[in-house]
Amino acid sequence: MQYQNKEFEEETFKDIDLRDASFKNSKFIGCVFENCNLSNVDLENTKLQGVIFRNCKILGLDFSKCNDFILTFGFEDSFLSLSIFSDLNLENTDFINCQVHDCDFLNTNLAKANFENSDLKKSLIQNANLSFTSFRNAKNYDIDPNNNFLKKTKFSIPEVISLLNIYDIELE
Repeated sequence: MQYQNKEFEEETFKDIDLRDASFKNSKFIGCVFENCNLSNVDLENTKLQGVIFRNCKILGLDFSKCNDFILTFGFEDSFLSLSIFSDLNLENTDFINCQVHDCDFLNTNLAKANFENSDLKKSLIQNANLSFTSFRNAKNYDIDPNNNFLKKTKFSIPEVISLLNIYDIELE
């Protein structure tokens, strides 16, 4: 199936290997990707509106190349690695029960985002708006409170102690 220069609305893509596919100049509105491999998909000028990625493998995607007009998507129970979310407005975006490894969130608006029960191993979160964002039961995040905006951000104990990593202190 061809995915470039197409429009898809309210469609479900299930159990499909989309590795190395091109979504260039396409629109996905209200679509669900379930149990799909989306490794190295070209997202240049792709419109994602109300898209859910559920139980997907997402490797090497540059979401910053998407058309950012009404850009809305969410992730559930997915593996995301080596992907870029920098310079995007991702307010209210869900990353629930996900492995978010080696991803970049530079200059990203993540206000009211939800990373509950997610593993953010080696992901870079810098100069991001994390107000009202939930990191409940999340782990392996490396957030510098001096280089991110935190207001009413939700964390769980004991992982919240990692916010002190930037300081040369010893906890006993």
